Amino acid sequence: MDFNFTEEQTMIRDSLSRLIREQYDFDTRRKVVASKDGWRPEMWAQFAELGLLMAPFSEEDGGLGGGPIDAMVVMEEFGKGLVVEPYLPSVVCGGGFLKRGNDAQKAEYLGGIMSGEAIFAFAYAEPRGRYNLADLETTAKKDGSGFVLNGHKAVVIGAPWATHFVVTARTSGDRRDAKGVTVFVVAKDAKGVSTRDYPTVDGRRASEVYFENVAVSADAVIGEVDNGLPLVELVADEAIAALCAEACGAMKVAHAMTVEYSRNRKQFGTAIGKFQVLQHRMVDMFMEHEQSVSMTYMATLKLDEDEVTRKKAASAAKVRIGQGGRFVGQQAIQIHGGMGMTDEMAVGHYFKRLTMIDAEFGNVDHHLKRYTELSTVDVPMAAE
Repeated sequence: MDFNFTEEQTMIRDSLSRLIREQYDFDTRRKVVASKDGWRPEMWAQFAELGLLMAPFSEEDGGLGGGPIDAMVVMEEFGKGLVVEPYLPSVVCGGGFLKRGNDAQKAEYLGGIMSGEAIFAFAYAEPRGRYNLADLETTAKKDGSGFVLNGHKAVVIGAPWATHFVVTARTSGDRRDAKGVTVFVVAKDAKGVSTRDYPTVDGRRASEVYFENVAVSADAVIGEVDNGLPLVELVADEAIAALCAEACGAMKVAHAMTVEYSRNRKQFGTAIGKFQVLQHRMVDMFMEHEQSVSMTYMATLKLDEDEVTRKKAASAAKVRIGQGGRFVGQQAIQIHGGMGMTDEMAVGHYFKRLTMIDAEFGNVDHHLKRYTELSTVDVPMAAE
């Protein structure tokens, strides 16, 4: 298996790395996060000019012919810079749904996602849903040829900046049934949609989104009515792979910062990096990062496999990332001491982001359970 990146992917990585180094330094990010808007639309426009928003889409859809590996490259660099702009919710999630929509939906929405003019947020989580993607109290009742949505979506990342939502709702069945889930695209300015915006602990912005008798046409349905859960799970696994890549970038920087700090911080007249017990900790941090990178590659490469293999790979990677991110973040803070958690120290912000990544799309316990359940399922043998 070839693990080398293509020339185009290497160019994307190099260009993005330089952009983040020059225009997304820690002090600049702190000011952006503390600002009223919480992001920089002009930076989003630069990402679009670099082709980052087009990279994961096929040439037939107007993209650069890439896929999940291209998204992985971008997200790893974003993790290094703690980028807050909504690449995951808009490009990976929103684009992930709409590139599997019908021709009319592709024509209407994909161009806007790739140009950065349309921003999508994935409204799937609910206050009582935990990590079960089928646990939905938001409903979509049939109304003539269309539907009427009612419900509440919680912690919708990127929603304050969004122009559209991808919404999961129950169109039939009981609350947790696998059947009866349908996916809709809904304009944020549609009548009956309201939001309550707030900052998150890791520097991003999210919203509570409320739908009150929101009328949508049949053309708003992405995929099949009542059979949207397989598509939701597929896009969620793609988002997990991208999140894992972001975590790898954050872990790498947190480790490097800790090593550098240990060389300069002196205790009893000696740099603390010379203490063997701390050297062992930093080696362990390095190993956690390397193992996380390997699992991220594996999960990304298996996104095109059969459903069971894909889900197992995504869950295995999420578990490794959750455990590795917690270890790297905690050790970085402990070696820095109490000042590591102050707002002025960058390492504390990496710790917060790694902690939040563990909770997105299912934490360690959730994915350990999912992996265990999937391990009892027989995988169909490939035809010879």
